[in-house]
Amino acid sequence: MANRRTVVYGGLRALVYVVVGGAALLAIATVGSVLGPVLALDLYTPAVAAWWTVFTAIAVQGVPFLLLGTVVSAAIGAFVPERVFTRLLPRNPALAVPVAGAAGVVLPGCECASVPVADSLMRKGVAPAAALAFLLSAPAINPVVLVATSVAFPGQPAMVAARLIASLVTAVVMGWLWVRFGREEWLRPTRRRGHDHGSGPGAFVAGLQHDFLHAGGFLVVGAAAAATFDIAVPRSLLDIPGWASVLLLAVLAVLLCVCSEADAFVAASLSGFSPTARLAFMVVGPMVDLKLLALQTGTFGRAFAIRFSAVTWVVAVVCSVLVGWWLL
Repeated sequence: MANRRTVVYGGLRALVYVVVGGAALLAIATVGSVLGPVLALDLYTPAVAAWWTVFTAIAVQGVPFLLLGTVVSAAIGAFVPERVFTRLLPRNPALAVPVAGAAGVVLPGCECASVPVADSLMRKGVAPAAALAFLLSAPAINPVVLVATSVAFPGQPAMVAARLIASLVTAVVMGWLWVRFGREEWLRPTRRRGHDHGSGPGAFVAGLQHDFLHAGGFLVVGAAAAATFDIAVPRSLLDIPGWASVLLLAVLAVLLCVCSEADAFVAASLSGFSPTARLAFMVVGPMVDLKLLALQTGTFGRAFAIRFSAVTWVVAVVCSVLVGWWLL
């Protein structure tokens, strides 16, 4: 009976931490988004006001999903036995990759959420190739993103299908490339296997606090970099016609760091670009952007983040071009 009371009390305390902490963070970010531009304008620096607006917009978008991801990550680490994953996924990593990629539909979050979840899966014994396929697919093919895409592109089901296919193929190809060429030493050892908070409600709270604070710092760095680009680069430099527009929007997706739940509306507003270029923007964005690169660097290490992000960008662009030529 005492053990049961301890578990119940620990679970309730963890729930209170999550609800109160998340609400406090959102309140702070919202107040900052309102007061920041006002303060900047009082200092006669409109550029700083615009920068602060973009920065807080990215942060406000990312915090809820980062919180979701760290909750899922902590829950996996504290309550889900390792044998669950070994039973659900094929033992062969090459076969586990497409299964994990397709499983990305179950997490309605953005790239901020996928990194801590993938990290937790690796610590539970899931093959890195499968965890990385899930990391890429989850923010790109989940139901929320697909519904948002259909709303942003009304009467264009081909765009929704193209995004789903190109994103899933990119995730699976990257998983298979890791099976063939990936090296364990590229993943930071202390994060790969050695960082375990144990099990139970206490472990859930400890894991949640650690992962959220750790990943949140890198989210702030990435948001600041994206806001700086958005303010500093003149819009006239972005007017490039032809096939070069595909590469332009693929690079722009990396720099703007638009949340995957909102990037379809941004892509739809870029009416001067071809459908394939806008598809590339939506496929690349959830898989490779500045804040995701920062989160991957903090979680898995710089050696991994640089290699993985560079190859993912190339594969995503190629898949977007091929699927766009086929469907669009």
